[in-house]
Amino acid sequence: MTLRPPVEPMLAQAAEAVPGPAAVRAGLAYEQKLDGHRALLFTPASPGGTVLVQTRRGALVQDRWPDLVAAAEAQLPHGLVLDGELVVWDPEAGRLSFEALQRRAATRARGALALAARWPAYLVAFDLLQQDGQELLTRPYAERRTLLENLFSEHALTAPWTLCPQTTDLDKAREWLTSWTDVSGVEGILIKSMSQRYLPGYRGWTKIRRRDTTETIIGAITGTLTRPQLLVLGRHDQAGRLRAVGRTVPLRPEAARQVAEHLTAAAPGHPWEGVRFSATWGSRDVLDTILVHPPWSPKSTPTAPSTTAASTATLSDSSGCAWTWTRRTCAEWVSGMLGVHVPRSVSGLAEVSRLVGAVADAAELTALPGDGATAQARAAHGGCPGLCGRR
Repeated sequence: MTLRPPVEPMLAQAAEAVPGPAAVRAGLAYEQKLDGHRALLFTPASPGGTVLVQTRRGALVQDRWPDLVAAAEAQLPHGLVLDGELVVWDPEAGRLSFEALQRRAATRARGALALAARWPAYLVAFDLLQQDGQELLTRPYAERRTLLENLFSEHALTAPWTLCPQTTDLDKAREWLTSWTDVSGVEGILIKSMSQRYLPGYRGWTKIRRRDTTETIIGAITGTLTRPQLLVLGRHDQAGRLRAVGRTVPLRPEAARQVAEHLTAAAPGHPWEGVRFSATWGSRDVLDTILVHPPWSPKSTPTAPSTTAASTATLSDSSGCAWTWTRRTCAEWVSGMLGVHVPRSVSGLAEVSRLVGAVADAAELTALPGDGATAQARAAHGGCPGLCGRR
């Protein structure tokens, strides 16, 4: 049977922790989970055919990715179906950019060519569903992975094609989850059974995202002071400026009531005066916000901000140097995987923060301090430059 779009991709169910030794003995593989757009790429069965790019939901979007189509025509064999993650590299920022990915996914025709030159796309391939016109869905994952690796080596594939990192070493997988997720665009790991066949539409894999707890400052809200709907959160940068880093999901009634007890409308001089916050990724709609006062408290206002203090958001036991070095190394690892270059001039907390992205939007409000100026937020750490909504 020859696969033709739409093909439902196999999916993953969320879990909070890496399986224990018993599950590992059953034969598991671990892959890096990147924060991109799921895509299936189909090459034509014979010369002169059309390269197709399919989204997770079955839409054909090859007109948005002219650089990938051209590379597929030049490098990939006929009768191939790849499953992977579409990501976009921002050369100016030296990192993966979900915002640029969203821009590219929404732009077609002439605009798509211009954006392709500015923000090149990469397909990080993690599965091979068809080769030489023969579908491989019933083959075990271990066999499909071997065929995928052989495809890359035999055809000497280079950018924009990237082989997703994979390991069967549990310690290595845990290292990926705790350390390499510091870099923008790397959000966790996927766990797959080596003996499993590909099951379209079925949540047969397991995904684990890294989650960190950090203190953030409530600088603005939506809704009203007596019934806030969501919180716009900030943190101080190296210079002491309050920077927006994310937002909560809509608050539950009890959490909204607790927050409301501590909210006061801001007086003139709030650091976010005149700032507009995007409602969602790639949207021109803005949040209708109310600035709140005080946007900081004595115990959360750093008079001389330190790298160590800021770093505790994600590496609670690391020194400032270790925090910066870890992200520098992770960024180089991702850029090396994609075959791009991160400038050596990147240094210091402010620059590293720009490099690896900000803390993603908070998923759940978990506690409030007595003075109401800061909130403990359960945050998914990922590639969220600026303010964004949950994807």
